Parts: sequence; structure tokens; C-alpha cells
Amino acid sequence: MFHYSPDRRGEHPQRHLSSYAGILQADAYAGFGELYHPGRQLGRVLEAGCWAHGRRKLFDLAQLAKAPLAAEAVRRIDAIFDVERAINGLPAEQRVAVRRERVAPLVLELEAWMRAARTRMSRHAEVGRAMDYMLKRWDAFSRFLDDGRICLSNNAAERALRSVALGRKAWLFCGSDRGGERAATIYTLIVTAKLNGVDPRAWLADVLRRIADHPASQLHKLLPWNWNATAAQINAAVA
Repeated sequence: MFHYSPDRRGEHPQRHLSSYAGILQADAYAGFGELYHPGRQLGRVLEAGCWAHGRRKLFDLAQLAKAPLAAEAVRRIDAIFDVERAINGLPAEQRVAVRRERVAPLVLELEAWMRAARTRMSRHAEVGRAMDYMLKRWDAFSRFLDDGRICLSNNAAERALRSVALGRKAWLFCGSDRGGERAATIYTLIVTAKLNGVDPRAWLADVLRRIADHPASQLHKLLPWNWNATAAQINAAVA
């Protein structure tokens, strides 16, 4: 689901997720901070750290600055990704079992190594600050070990946003806040169709053609995960 925000103030995600309680996996954007407050009246939101974001700055330093400590951190993180790659798509219970046996030791060793390495660096060292990104949020980064529903990263969401980033200059201005909200709705429809293996153009054209006369009690049949138009319907819809 896509939401429109006119700026990056934290009040927007707090409003979008006002009735949500559960797990939120994202980067360390400060605007999410209020959602993680333990005393939140509407229910607790648990932060799950994204290891791809944690790795990114360390990787850049290893590549550009040739920093040995950053390179070692990336090597250790990549070993965790290697195990995770083999269990992607498995049921949550199986993922937890593998993580406790094979991943948890790697995570514990990484934490101990990073904390020891950090004590030998200046407070302002770039590699140290990159490590701090993870160390200051270690509970969030290690939460996936005990919950098989949590992925190691939120790369799936990042990929879903790629089309927005690539086309940003083409639709830089929406005309108004209402235009931005409509754009977010269209994004939501298109990506939902793609996630369900449906051609968004064919689906939208068919639904728009049928919606006026379609019984309200049967709207569920037009949802992307239920839609099963015939070739004739698709041809008529996109013609």
C-alpha cells in the first residue's frame, strides 16, 4: 500500500499507521520513533531492523575507503545473508529453527566483534558511525532470530518503490495534495496487481469497464487475487 505525504515529517507515518500494532521493518527514519514507544495506547509497534540498510554504509566504506574493518563487517553480514537466502519462502516455524541453529551464533559473534572493534575507534570515525547504526538498535536488528515472519531486510518494499524513484522527474509535481493521494492509490492498485501476477493494464481496463454495472456484493471477484479474465475479456478491455 502506498501513502502520499507532502513532506518528511513524522506525523505522516504516525497517521498512516495510527491503528496498526505489530512489526514494522524499515530504516532508522526518526519519524517512526513515536510508533515504537512502549506506552503507545493503540498497541505496541515492534521495530525490526533492515540488515540491508545496516550493511550499506559499511559496504560503501569497504569499497571506496578500502577500510579493512568495514570489509570484515560486510564479510560477516554476508555470511548471515547466505544462510537466509536458503530459507527464504519457508514457513515461519522452519525459518526460526534454522536461525536459532545456524544464524544466531553468527549474529552473536558479529555483535561481540563490532562492539570490541568500536572501542578501539574514535567517536567520529566513519566506520565506527556505520557500526553505531546497528549497535544502537541491536534489539531491532536481532528481533528476526525469534520471529520467522520477519525478513532479514525490507528489500521487497525497496524494490516496490524503485519505479517511483526511477520516474520521479517525470511526475515531480502532482498539482495538489489530492493529486498526490490519487497517485498513491493508483500505485497501490498497480503494484497489487503485479504482486498477484496480473497485467495491471489489462486488469484496470477490465475493472473500469465493468465496475458501473457490477453488483456491490460481488466486488471481491474483481480484486487482483480473484480476477481471472478470459483472453476475450482482456482483448476487449485493452482495445
